[in-house]
Amino acid sequence: MQNPFGNGDNGDNNEGPNGIPVPPNYATVAKEEGDIRIGKVGFSYTAFLFSFLVPIFRGDWYNLLCMLGVNLGVVLGLYSIHFSSMQTFNIATSVLQFALSFVWGYLYNLMYFRHLFNRGYKPATQRSKDLLTSSGYLPKTKTKK
Repeated sequence: MQNPFGNGDNGDNNEGPNGIPVPPNYATVAKEEGDIRIGKVGFSYTAFLFSFLVPIFRGDWYNLLCMLGVNLGVVLGLYSIHFSSMQTFNIATSVLQFALSFVWGYLYNLMYFRHLFNRGYKPATQRSKDLLTSSGYLPKTKTKK
């Protein structure tokens, strides 16, 4: 199969189901039972734009509850502050919501992979392991002296 993401490389990223190529910034993790998950490593534009819909569509209920808990705490903290006008409150709410969108954009993929690792998933290939390790998603293995 021709690799649309390879740009002339040796085709070492054909790690999707049935050898389908995956983009260079995507990693494949698998369980011993054969369950495979493919996810992006890095900033999550979908979490930035659609926030809570991403974990719902991925079936990632743990991280959905984490996101809801943090957002609920921030909103309750905002409501505990006395604002002089409703306009000031609306501006503060908008800025805070935008800031939280950036936080989820940067953290969601990391949270997703870490939760998969806790559930027993492991990198499916050496390329995925190297990508996850270099991005800080997997701890670097210590070499014994």
